[in-house]
Amino acid sequence: MANHKSALKRIRSNGEKQLRNKYQHKTTRNAVRNLKALTEKKEAEEKLPAVIAMLQKLAKNNIIHKNKAGNLQSKLTKHVALL
Repeated sequence: MANHKSALKRIRSNGEKQLRNKYQHKTTRNAVRNLKALTEKKEAEEKLPAVIAMLQKLAKNNIIHKNKAGNLQSKLTKHVALL
């Protein structure tokens, strides 16, 4: 158990950040999955910038590694180009 006021606050704030990160990560994974499932090129091209922005934001906040974000962006761009 935490013995200091600051430690109790840190526990609370870490819990809130964990929930926010989990929500953002899950939302992005769903967006990536939905983009991969698209078969129409026009619709995929419209959604691609939003998904890439989501991935970059996760990488910036260290929720996912920057290389993972780059790899996903590359694969998604290739997928959309091949449609």
